[in-house]
Amino acid sequence: MRNETPEPRLFKDDKPKPKLVYRIDEVVRLAKVDEATLEAWENEFPFLNAGRTGNGQKFFRQKDIDIILRIRELLEAKSHTMAGIRRRVEEEFGLQPALPLHPEKLRKALYNVRDELQELAASLGKQPKKR
Repeated sequence: MRNETPEPRLFKDDKPKPKLVYRIDEVVRLAKVDEATLEAWENEFPFLNAGRTGNGQKFFRQKDIDIILRIRELLEAKSHTMAGIRRRVEEEFGLQPALPLHPEKLRKALYNVRDELQELAASLGKQPKKR
């Protein structure tokens, strides 16, 4: 009986590892859509938003890439409206749509934050600017 040893591999893995972030040009190439389309989708789909580097370049996460590819697939199928695509992607990716907030509740929350920040500034010995 021969002792079979596996052949040595030159590379540890033949598949490329998924990256943590992708530059906009990589996303354009992977998704086969242009930058203007990506920007329009960012405006249309609130859960899709590119991050920005310190020098202002856009980047996307792997989850964003998956969402972009799914949006493109649904648009090509022409089976959903934009609102339908938004709901479908939210459902498939477990994204929660933002619930509308009553303006008075938002105003009250902002006033509370302002007051707390003023108290914090006063405790640090700095007087906040009055508006």
